[in-house]
Amino acid sequence: MARQKGIIKLKGTIGDITFYKTQDGHLAREKGGIDASRIASDPAFQRTRENGSEFGRAGKAGKVLRTALRPLLLNSADSRMVSRLTQTMVKVIQADTVSERGLRNVIDGEIELTLGFEFNIRGKLGTSLFAPFTSTIDRVAGTLVANIPSFIPANMIAAPTGTTHFKVISGGAEIDFENETYVVETSETAILPWDTTATAVINLSNAVTPNSTHPLVLALGIEFYQQINGQMYPLKNGAFNPLSIVSVDGGV
Repeated sequence: MARQKGIIKLKGTIGDITFYKTQDGHLAREKGGIDASRIASDPAFQRTRENGSEFGRAGKAGKVLRTALRPLLLNSADSRMVSRLTQTMVKVIQADTVSERGLRNVIDGEIELTLGFEFNIRGKLGTSLFAPFTSTIDRVAGTLVANIPSFIPANMIAAPTGTTHFKVISGGAEIDFENETYVVETSETAILPWDTTATAVINLSNAVTPNSTHPLVLALGIEFYQQINGQMYPLKNGAFNPLSIVSVDGGV
């Protein structure tokens, strides 16, 4: 891979060189690689096929989780979140100590490895919210709850420049990775002033199926706003809104 320089940037293929644009700029690379039919059948590429199968499974698992939490992700995700989540799911699958290589999966892996995943690398929950909170999952009742005691926003929330208000958001998801289905509920506070007035106690409860055997995931985040002439506007299109997985129960 080489970086293109100069005024004129190329896109396309010239000879054996492919020119393309990425988030890192305009790049170029030499065409090449091994024929796909050989990779699919040659015993020498058995490990490659196994890795590819598990990587594809990780991608699907990440997509199901993203889709379940989509109502929260609309304003709280960075441009590389998809690839970062896929990498995390690969680690989840690789933690499967039961299945054969190439057949390892999320269900027999360690979905708890998604705990702490930040959906927006530009605004992490751990560096935005300093108020103590608790997160609990009650599988029998089917509830995923985030509780935050009363706190002073200006002291306990590191908000980006221009912030006048904020709200706390959460979502609880029950995910069937095998069938690629989910049950999700989201909850949020009202839009609150970012000032030195203490908040009320915040209790965000999300209900899924009671006694579910599927993995349960709880996400918590913040959305920042700026008030202009009495109207609330999402701050910088949500570029710095944090959202993180704060509790996970892998199922039974």
